[in-house]
Amino acid sequence: MTDLDTTASSTTASSTTDLASIGARSIPEFDGVHDVWPRGARLQAVRDAATAYKKRFASQGQVHAVRSVDIAAAPYPVSFAFNGAVTVPHLPLISMINRMIVVQYDDWDGRARTLVFEPTVPAGSAEAPFYANLQALADGIPGANKVLEAVMLKYYNEPKDVLDKLGLSADDIDFCTFDHLHVQDPRMILGSTDVIPGESAPREPIFGKARMLVHERELATLQSLHPMQWAWYVEDGLSGVDLAMFATFTGDIELGPGLTLLWTPGHTDGNHSLCINTPDGVWVSSENGISLDNWQPELSKIPGVRKYHEIYGREICPNSNTLEDSLDQYDSMIKEKIMADPSKKDPRWLQILPSTELAPWKRFWPVLPTHVHGGISYGTITAGRR
Repeated sequence: MTDLDTTASSTTASSTTDLASIGARSIPEFDGVHDVWPRGARLQAVRDAATAYKKRFASQGQVHAVRSVDIAAAPYPVSFAFNGAVTVPHLPLISMINRMIVVQYDDWDGRARTLVFEPTVPAGSAEAPFYANLQALADGIPGANKVLEAVMLKYYNEPKDVLDKLGLSADDIDFCTFDHLHVQDPRMILGSTDVIPGESAPREPIFGKARMLVHERELATLQSLHPMQWAWYVEDGLSGVDLAMFATFTGDIELGPGLTLLWTPGHTDGNHSLCINTPDGVWVSSENGISLDNWQPELSKIPGVRKYHEIYGREICPNSNTLEDSLDQYDSMIKEKIMADPSKKDPRWLQILPSTELAPWKRFWPVLPTHVHGGISYGTITAGRR
């Protein structure tokens, strides 16, 4: 591992981690594709690279076990969820359910590893300006908080609860990661020497010595926010955090046979997607969409989504609370669609599992997901694999 800058107030990301030190390696098929110009040629380059890599990825093996567990549901504007394609006057907000995924695999050196994907701490997400402002608005309207709590919010598990349910301890976890750091507070995951306002003591890391895998552009964004990014990031999320707890990478990386982090920029510059090979084929998870309708709008029953596809001739309908680069996000979702296999239960639908998914609650009719996989579970999660 290269030396990492441990000053959390730094305005630039720390040095890229030596991939060999974490048992990972880069993916040559995607080298240079995001630099291709013009943009139509870049999309074709992404298609070609994803098609080539898919064959090699699928042939390299599978993960040992994977399990998803729901964390919490929170409100989200309908206008963001489907890039403005859906307009339901009586329904400005829907709910999204965040899920945590635990993956056990061997790295490229044959070491047993456990990865946690999307270990959201709801209290941290509430600190992001978007949700803080929404809460302030609700506080000013009599009865609004009760409505939000009854209709929009639901708490299932904290990340620590998930470990308990799966029979794991903090010391069993090697790595954690998020597809991007919107509404995430790294202090609540990695610990901090500073006391978070409103708390009485510094936070301890919830996964022991586990490091957070993060694309170097995503970490740099959190260190130096642009006004167009500000509302969705916890601005002081790195205060007192030891940056040596981050394992930073660039581009696309393979963590081991059957497990890849695909660089999927656009929603954010450093967005990446989880790609897992299982007995039922390849699954992909990210928040580029909040339902399968985003990736397969031609099959959608949500009013406006199929029409968006037909009018604009677009193969996807992006989740667009921030469009740091809408063309890149389009390309990234095509990359995800190529990597994902058709579902064994219903081959019309790809095995894409949104990391935060539109809640299938009747109270949000007609904005209901057309198809829901309902989570992912393969193999047996085992404690003490180290």
